[in-house]
Amino acid sequence: MTGVTRTPTHLTQGGKADAGIGASTLRPDGTLKVTGEFAYSSDLWHEDMLWGFTLRSTVAHAEIVSIDTSEALAQSGVYAVLTYDDLPTDVKNYGLEIQDTPVLAHGKVRHHGEPVALVAADHPETARRAAAKIKVEYAELPVVTDEESATREGAPLVHEHRPDHHAGHVPHPNIVHRQPIVRGDAEAAARRADVIVTGEYVFGMQDQAFLGPESGLAVPGEDGGVDLYVATQWLHSDLRQIAPVLGLPEDKVRMTLSGVGGAFGGREDLSMQIHACLLALRTGKPVKIVYNRFESFFGHVHRHPARLWYEHGATKDGKLTHLKCRIVLDGGAYASASPAVVGNASSLSVGPYVVEDVDIEAIALYTNNPPCGAMRGFGAVQACFAYEAQMDKLAAKLGLDPVEFRQLNAMEQGTLLPTGQVVDSPAPVAELLRRVKAMPLPPENQWETTEGADVRALPGGLSNTTHGEDVVRGVGYAVGIKNVGFSEGFDDYSTARVRMEVVGGEAVATVHTAMAEVGQGGVTVHAQIARTELGVEQVTIHPADTRVGSAGSTSASRQTYVTGGAVKNTCEHVREKVLELGRRKFGTYHPAWATAELLLEGGKVVTDGGEVLADLADVLEDEAVDLELEWRHRPTEPFDLRTGQGNGHVQYSFAAHRAVVEVDTGLGLVKVVELACAQDVGKALNPLSVVGQIQGGTTQGLGVAVMEEIIVDPKTAKVRNPSFTDYLIPTILDTPTIPVDVLELADEHAPYGLRGIGEAPTLSSTPAVLAAIRNATGLELNKTPVRPEHLTGT
Repeated sequence: MTGVTRTPTHLTQGGKADAGIGASTLRPDGTLKVTGEFAYSSDLWHEDMLWGFTLRSTVAHAEIVSIDTSEALAQSGVYAVLTYDDLPTDVKNYGLEIQDTPVLAHGKVRHHGEPVALVAADHPETARRAAAKIKVEYAELPVVTDEESATREGAPLVHEHRPDHHAGHVPHPNIVHRQPIVRGDAEAAARRADVIVTGEYVFGMQDQAFLGPESGLAVPGEDGGVDLYVATQWLHSDLRQIAPVLGLPEDKVRMTLSGVGGAFGGREDLSMQIHACLLALRTGKPVKIVYNRFESFFGHVHRHPARLWYEHGATKDGKLTHLKCRIVLDGGAYASASPAVVGNASSLSVGPYVVEDVDIEAIALYTNNPPCGAMRGFGAVQACFAYEAQMDKLAAKLGLDPVEFRQLNAMEQGTLLPTGQVVDSPAPVAELLRRVKAMPLPPENQWETTEGADVRALPGGLSNTTHGEDVVRGVGYAVGIKNVGFSEGFDDYSTARVRMEVVGGEAVATVHTAMAEVGQGGVTVHAQIARTELGVEQVTIHPADTRVGSAGSTSASRQTYVTGGAVKNTCEHVREKVLELGRRKFGTYHPAWATAELLLEGGKVVTDGGEVLADLADVLEDEAVDLELEWRHRPTEPFDLRTGQGNGHVQYSFAAHRAVVEVDTGLGLVKVVELACAQDVGKALNPLSVVGQIQGGTTQGLGVAVMEEIIVDPKTAKVRNPSFTDYLIPTILDTPTIPVDVLELADEHAPYGLRGIGEAPTLSSTPAVLAAIRNATGLELNKTPVRPEHLTGT
């Protein structure tokens, strides 16, 4: 490791003994990040390193006729050029579930921007110029871009030979996965309905738009292995996919998490990891790869665009009778997480409502569009946009208040879901709606000042397009349901190693997990858990790496639940070991060692009555207690492939939003004034971080409502806007006030009663904004994002 600088460091967090669970302790990396001192993976450096670059396809679907690398190899400063033929083993594909993604394209390319060749050179510009000299001859093929072109008779197959286990139950090879959910008799229920509403909804392709690009550093080891420092969401999943391609045992691929500049699902799949390792092992030198923003748009998966057809019925007194729906997700060229996204979309398509008779189908397609996979909300976001629009349509048709209509049909603890699963923890849907509606509305005409209109508070902002004329206010509501954790029978577990010892006369703890800290604040919570369970002030968080067991992915709102649960479990076992030491050393001096319930608090062993029995430093002395344990949540089960029945999810999370917008109806410009949120979090382990997560998720939902969309040419399947010039994300000027009302109703099955929170606010913020715009304009808006031309008809 000689020569590696700016690698991850131990984060030692000092704090008062009461800075445990429930305290708003500050993040140890927070100040470093806002002052620009935090070391991200793009900051990694080695004194003797090369730079890697990836040549990507310029077309979306084509046979590769030839690749000529001679000019690139001849360029001064180039150390290696690799193509598919240079891969070291017979394992040439990878994938989260289905290994259908080539390390480098072979025979054909299936999407715009697919990796074709790699270059390693002594300077990043040299590598880029050398890659430009690689000559690739393509014979273009017809593209598949939507359901009609993907499933018509004679459609080109994106993957000619599918060995995966989903292939046997889908009606067409260009369908990755299909999940129906059937319960009751939707047709008979429809005949009993007094009103029926239908809708077709289109959800655009959203990018995770993390600010830290894909990057990492691969360093060849003296033992023939490789050390990889990388920004990722799941170290052990990466390892499982990387090692076979390199032809190395997993213990020779040593992975360490580097500083992650955001993820939101986009780092769950591999990007540059295998490429950097291949170049490092070929050249015998460290290789760093950092994507620019253009490359990043092609280097990771995106949120599935979707087309959704919904039919709801209701009685005249407002009770839902049935749901029929069909959801088509575009998975792009490779499977990624599409099967799991289909499972979420189908199982959560009814929303947080009681509907006894359903007929649901969700599919994901293989197309030649960019690959799509995990993104915050994961299938539930698209469904929420559609079913919440339907709720507003039904309420309007029945002449009911949209919030009261939702409350009338809201699920609660004990509700039987369409999958046959019983909701066995609090589901305060009606209460969240009540709370968010009860929040004070922002004042009207906030742009009016004694000196005239403050255009910053108006649609169009500093463009100075209006001083209030043609501006109409709208208010909209939405609520959503999101599963927490991995589902459908996946063995969802995490591992934590905890060490307790005396340093400098004080008992301290070290927590070591492979959890990817991507900004969610897990490193803070782990220290809080250790303080609570072990009664120490000083807690060191060891850098995440593969020297400890898997922590699973930082996704599915699962890390605080599952890895936090693992830390809690290991701390509890360490505590018992420490108490055993104390009993052996001091048990004869006080009967409470044998009879009382003992706790560790403030660096001491105390009884539950508060009597101090010993200092932890005296109990431990020169001994250390060091344990590594796995922890699992309750098991789930797969959904039946015909009926969708099954206990597929371990926990559910709920959030409700109220959006207040002002719309310039003349120009079609929208100003989101406020996005209020009420969310049940079970138990707020760190209230400050909880509010931050809710506000962040809300802002991402705002983005897809009014501005974010990757535009793909339907004729060529090429991406038209791979830059932050043309792909817009909310800035601080676009982000409204986000008041948050946190409800804490404990889930008895979860550690500390907590509930995963990171994704739920991303669901309901989008349909709330759309509902508010509809309320302001009277237009039926069934597509995200809403653009000016949708409002003006131009």
